[in-house]
Amino acid sequence: MRVMVLVKATADSEAGTLPSAELLEAMGRFNEELAQAGIMLAGEGLKPSALGKRVAFDGASRSVTDGPFAETRELVAGFWLWQVKDMAEAMEWVRRCPNPMPGPSEIEIRPLYEMEDFAATPEQEAGLRPDIPGP
Repeated sequence: MRVMVLVKATADSEAGTLPSAELLEAMGRFNEELAQAGIMLAGEGLKPSALGKRVAFDGASRSVTDGPFAETRELVAGFWLWQVKDMAEAMEWVRRCPNPMPGPSEIEIRPLYEMEDFAATPEQEAGLRPDIPGP
């Protein structure tokens, strides 16, 4: 199963405070372990929401809001995309993760929908995602 592992934003990440060299090294080692185990498919840090935009949809109408966005605890500061056998394995890996922020922080794990969740035929799946490699 694939899971999205979301590192929640903090006041520091929203201020654009970069991680310490020690934290970068620890996260680099953790990422290397994930890669060597065949778990990590992708992973990146995100710049503060002040540099982002939100697009709100209402029927055919679109409106754009410039960042920064309120409710820091609801924002994402970074992510990984992992291939794991089940949620228990994802939890094992997150428990081994260095604290991703200088102070208190939170990580959320969410399973991705797969085509079988929608009962698509292989032909439908190929037509929907022709250039995206599967798990």
